[in-house]
Amino acid sequence: MSKTLKLALAGAGAFGVKHIDGLQNIDGVEVVSLVGRELDKTREVAAKYGIAHVTTELADSLALPEVDAVILCTPTQMHAEQGAACLAAGKHVQIEIPLADSLAGAEDVAALQRKTGLVAMVGHTRRFNPSHQWVHRRIAAGQFHVQQMDVQTYFFRRTNMNALGQPRSWTDHLLWHHAAHTVDLFAWQAGPVVQAHALQGPIHPALGIAMDMSIQLKSDSGAICTLSLSFNNDGPLGTFFRYIGDTGTYLARYDDLFTGKDEKIDVSQVAVSMNGIELQDREFVAAIREGREPNGSVAQVLPCYRTLDRLEQQLNADV
Repeated sequence: MSKTLKLALAGAGAFGVKHIDGLQNIDGVEVVSLVGRELDKTREVAAKYGIAHVTTELADSLALPEVDAVILCTPTQMHAEQGAACLAAGKHVQIEIPLADSLAGAEDVAALQRKTGLVAMVGHTRRFNPSHQWVHRRIAAGQFHVQQMDVQTYFFRRTNMNALGQPRSWTDHLLWHHAAHTVDLFAWQAGPVVQAHALQGPIHPALGIAMDMSIQLKSDSGAICTLSLSFNNDGPLGTFFRYIGDTGTYLARYDDLFTGKDEKIDVSQVAVSMNGIELQDREFVAAIREGREPNGSVAQVLPCYRTLDRLEQQLNADV
């Protein structure tokens, strides 16, 4: 591998740009190829960031011998197939959450990672947000034990628009995307999930997905989690976490953390950045350079997708 780690990034939309911004803060890293669905828009993003190679086909980027690794910020339904293609081409890969929209797809990528030995990581960003890292360190030190997590994931998305307010070419999913964040985080903080139950509201006639969902989880430690998700919520938007434990209560709002009395906790010294996406990318780069398994590896997050599969089976049985 060259001294400078050279990356291809697939997906020139809102999340792709967030990754490019984060990568610019990491020494010895260069994005050399950008893949996008619309060539003109992709060229605009590439020009802004000085990315020389632009294409609409991931295969074109994988054919470049100088590319060491790939970050996939493409539609959910493409993740498993594209992740496998990257590994088959000998490229390390980071797949934005979710790893796949089916357990079979997730297991296919995991099997290929084991075969190739390459770094394969999934963008479970909550593992990297300083707020959740701060709580995790207290857990690891034996200073805090989760008794309950209460999580709300709320958006107003009754039409198929992305985070920038632009039309999407694919449909988002509460279970396989947004619930994946919390299912994995709960297991990371409280232990493996041993029980899981779900309910969903009506299926949207145009989008073909449930717009409201409720999930309950229990870990092997006895901790429980209640997760509420909605695309019908007209503000406030985002994901809000309440950790209830034996020695305190903490409220996490993305990269910010508060006590149960709404006193802000300084998490600025937890990591070198307050940007969870940048920290996620730093872990990906470090794992490649150090030849080790990253936090958030495909192997580590695979139990999350097994839980999602169980929940999907429950929901389908209830239809």
